[in-house]
Amino acid sequence: MINRKIPATMATQHPDHASTPFWKDIPFISTQDEAEETFISFADLGITEYKWDWEGKLVDESVLERLFGEHFDFFKKNPLGQERFLTFRLPNPKVQSEFRLGRAFMNLASSASVAKHFGLFYPPLFEVILPMTETPEEILDLQVAFQEMHALTHPLYRLEGLLSNLRIIPLFEQVSTIINSEKILEKYFAMYKKIFKKLPPYFRPYVARSDPALNSGIIPTVLAIKIALSDYKKLAKKMGFPIYPIIGAAALPFRGGISPLSVRQFADEYKGIRTTTIQSAFRYDYKKTDVKKAIAYLEKHLPTKEAMDIKEEEKQKLIKYVPLTENYYRETIEKIASTVNEIAMFMPKRRERVQHVGLFGYSRGVGKVTLPRAISFTGALYSLGVPPELIGTGRAIKKAKELGILQLLEKYYIYLKSDLDQSGRFLNKEVLENLAKTSLGWEEVKKDVEIIEEYLGKKLGPQTKEEKEHVALSKTLFNKLKKGESIEKEIIATAVLRKSLG
Repeated sequence: MINRKIPATMATQHPDHASTPFWKDIPFISTQDEAEETFISFADLGITEYKWDWEGKLVDESVLERLFGEHFDFFKKNPLGQERFLTFRLPNPKVQSEFRLGRAFMNLASSASVAKHFGLFYPPLFEVILPMTETPEEILDLQVAFQEMHALTHPLYRLEGLLSNLRIIPLFEQVSTIINSEKILEKYFAMYKKIFKKLPPYFRPYVARSDPALNSGIIPTVLAIKIALSDYKKLAKKMGFPIYPIIGAAALPFRGGISPLSVRQFADEYKGIRTTTIQSAFRYDYKKTDVKKAIAYLEKHLPTKEAMDIKEEEKQKLIKYVPLTENYYRETIEKIASTVNEIAMFMPKRRERVQHVGLFGYSRGVGKVTLPRAISFTGALYSLGVPPELIGTGRAIKKAKELGILQLLEKYYIYLKSDLDQSGRFLNKEVLENLAKTSLGWEEVKKDVEIIEEYLGKKLGPQTKEEKEHVALSKTLFNKLKKGESIEKEIIATAVLRKSLG
């Protein structure tokens, strides 16, 4: 057993909420608001971990002083680093300027001194998330760099060895990397042992859910994660210490399908996940009573779920199938990207962002196109009435049938039909029909819809009053888009109805 609590829920600063947070009077959350948001996540909602993002947004570097100074009694009873956890997402040095990493390092190193000054548990911060991890060397380099910085001594800089061994949480963000992440980790553990003369007591790998879907589509992403979870389970037995996977899931099915109303289904779909993100839409677009119940459920039940075992023969079939389904999705996205980007320009800001360098921001993307961030991408397509869950998926299902592995797909993507049914309720067939007359890409999506309807044995479309209103608004948005008019009002209205910006 390890001598620390592993959180089941991790609040994040992803700006995907449509409505106004219950503790504010406007939807926008400034950098100065986020320390208070951290406290509310802990004390009011019952979330046990908060991810503080140094990667893609402006940062309040005095977060610890704010938390301890304004809520001392709470953190005296619920110490950071013991009962509640603040975890930084660092910028990856290979894609972002080193000055942001240096500032984060100094903040981490000095946090132990801050906690000690307040007479609280230290070190309060000892784990960080490394985004876009692709090699074991990246993980180790970060640890060694921090150790060397921490070893610096000066009369005005006394860290007293309070945080000497920073723990790294690698975030795997591409389908191919997620599938191979077990190999990356095994090599990392061997390198770690060589340098530190021991193995870590536990490990927390982190699989993205939004960005791989943005890059590769929903089916390849889910299958990649299932393969990784099975592999992590086997690797933990081999290494002799526990592995606690994290997933970066959000409310809409395309980005993970976790909302206060779907936590039971989510926990069943992603058995083996030990920590899930709780993004802004989950926290602020639903009734607070439902939010708190859902978080309590996850805290209690996620630790009890064990990953499915994927046999090697099944794994190899899925690995061969994944690139085929990626191609359907990517080829279509390349053809429709201009429309998606046009709509995404009208997405409202919810937080203070710096210029992002995401997977589509390194002057590469799907083919020759670049795309917006996952939230804007998802929100743009939903607002248009063409949910991204449907893109490439019909053809992927047809290919699974042809290969004789449809049952295998359904075995490991347990709620595939449910996700398609849920997202299909926001489909506007009239808009898609008009779009299909303008581009081969939209014609391919129309074909996907036809195959999905045959697969489900039912027609896709709205069922509830809210869904019908959403479809009507998407038609208005489409007509305004053709005229070159602003569509921000329709984007916000549709987002409120589906309870997520994107």
